[in-house]
Amino acid sequence: MAKLYFKFGAMGSSKTANALMTRFNYQEKGKKVWLIKPAIDNRDGETVLRSRVGLEANAQVIKSTDRILDICPIDDIDVIICDESQFLTPEQVDDLRLIVSEHDIPVLCFGLRSDFLTHLFPGSQRLFELADSITEIKSICRCGAKATVNARFDGEGNIQTSGEQVFIGGNESYESMCWSCYHKMIMEKGRR
Repeated sequence: MAKLYFKFGAMGSSKTANALMTRFNYQEKGKKVWLIKPAIDNRDGETVLRSRVGLEANAQVIKSTDRILDICPIDDIDVIICDESQFLTPEQVDDLRLIVSEHDIPVLCFGLRSDFLTHLFPGSQRLFELADSITEIKSICRCGAKATVNARFDGEGNIQTSGEQVFIGGNESYESMCWSCYHKMIMEKGRR
């Protein structure tokens, strides 16, 4: 019986590397993988999935207006792997749930839980509501504690406490932190 999986973690927790290794494992067993990512994630190129450790592959781009049920090659795949799944719409997550349930195709989603203000992304929220299996991919803060927050910084290194939920960036804009270090930086900013 196929399942809908959500594997989440803070930035830098090797989510993309895990997605690409999972793809390799399926392909090594002769399975057809439909590798997808939301169009909004264009930092490595429109169709490229690239991990910080150097693994990469081309993926089909899913626009926010796409209905996954309408574009999914259901009869020609064995598994769906979605990276950056936090950027899916709730309706697209519903489509993935239907594909699992009605077509017995496993779907593995990799993504962030929350944004730089610790609010759930809509796609992640829906995955938490619908996934059969939820797994945290752990990473650490600079202090050594488990990182759970994706802190956003401006060009001068100042922590950000307002702004749009989505701002595409990498290590130059974000740092994964534990709650304590994040809160301490926020409080220090307020005292300035």
